[in-house]
Amino acid sequence: MFKYLITMLLFGALTIALVSFNHSGNENQFTVNTPAQDSIFGKAAVHYQTYCGGCHGEKMNAFADRNWKHGNSRDDLFKAIKLGYHDEGMPAFDETFADKETYQLADYIISGIKNVNRYISSDKPKSNTFKTELLTIRLDTVVTGLEVPWGIAFLPGGEMLVTDRNGKFYHIKKNGTKTLITGTPEVVNAGQGGLLDVIADPQFASNKFIYLSYSKGKTEGGKTQATTAIMKAKFENGRLTGQKDIFVAEPYSSTRHHYGSRMQFGRDGYLYFSVGERGGHNENPQQIKGNDLGKVHRIKPDGSIPADNPFTNTPGAEASIYSYGHRNPQGMTIHPETGKIWVNEHGPRGGDEINIVDPGKNYGWPDITYGINYNGKPMNPDTKTEKENMEQPLYQWTPSIGPSGMTFVTGNRYKGWEGNLMSGSLRFQYLNRSVLKNGKVVSEEILFKNIGRVRDVRMAPDGFLYIAVETPGTVYKLVPVSK
Repeated sequence: MFKYLITMLLFGALTIALVSFNHSGNENQFTVNTPAQDSIFGKAAVHYQTYCGGCHGEKMNAFADRNWKHGNSRDDLFKAIKLGYHDEGMPAFDETFADKETYQLADYIISGIKNVNRYISSDKPKSNTFKTELLTIRLDTVVTGLEVPWGIAFLPGGEMLVTDRNGKFYHIKKNGTKTLITGTPEVVNAGQGGLLDVIADPQFASNKFIYLSYSKGKTEGGKTQATTAIMKAKFENGRLTGQKDIFVAEPYSSTRHHYGSRMQFGRDGYLYFSVGERGGHNENPQQIKGNDLGKVHRIKPDGSIPADNPFTNTPGAEASIYSYGHRNPQGMTIHPETGKIWVNEHGPRGGDEINIVDPGKNYGWPDITYGINYNGKPMNPDTKTEKENMEQPLYQWTPSIGPSGMTFVTGNRYKGWEGNLMSGSLRFQYLNRSVLKNGKVVSEEILFKNIGRVRDVRMAPDGFLYIAVETPGTVYKLVPVSK
């Protein structure tokens, strides 16, 4: 993984004097370095950590992911490090490093900049057919005219349900006709809130139940508070009936982001879902008593609690909690072989994660992260990348890609992709293909670059992959074609 290292004075001053970070509200950013790559730059990695890592985080790729005020060429960086910008608080390091070491440090930072740039493209796709490493894929439009299609669920007979974050809920028939579903919950349609995920009951063919996650509001002291809620209802004849909230996360918050909200039924028949920490990273994700935020939960389809949930016997703990220490998981799926629940979640500036969710485990946020805060500093003074009794991610992206929906490729329609993990990218607007070997990510491919913010990706019963892309909101079917 990328070892990134310049510390307090250098990194802090570079943050102030050289750059201004452009966070566009995408909910995030991506990748990682290897020890072999670090060794290419000699002592640069060590100098980075020694002179900046303690104040601004260990990962240089997170530092490099920004707009550079004084330029980011090799000579620009050399000048800034060597001579500084005194009036802007950037000290000179001409007496600290020899010129060779300064150039090595500049080259090290440039390697991080190049890693960011590989995801960026201003070119729009010229056709709906894309050549990938192994396949040629045609994106067939299934439905359009949406705004922010957040979740997709499949029904018998080739029909589907699609949520739009603006609060609208659609039934898509096999011929592509979309009709508006009535009886949906009232949502707080602001920021990242709205009508979010949808999933059909495993026994939908007989019981007609579906589940919706959404931002539920209430008025308190003249202000609207919101939280993540799960509604269960029957879907028949174009409308919802028997609506009931089977879970409402506490506490409510005045913030409008980090709702989490992905859902997945496990092989045990229970409903798993994520709740984001709502921006309260110091108050919520590490607290299991009286606090549902920053967690993955597990409940029965009627909302009751499985007896073997990990904290059912912990006094004061929320019995629905399955794991904790999460930031904002917006992708969730089930491994087709192991049956384990997998999530991807947004880091801050860097440090997006893929995690395998185990009962009772602490996934560390914000005490451990590979990202840094949006102001260029560590999340907290004692934030590290590893701590005892906190789980390491299976994989992390720095800079952040803004991961969204995720699914495993199953079946035999996509030759060479079998078992791969697909994740949407909100920030860089593409579909990410992660190749797994022995339970580890060994390589990745960027698919459909600049197609739009990919909000959801699902494997359908027909054996095809479908993706939901934002603005204009469109659902595409991925069709392999002969090369």
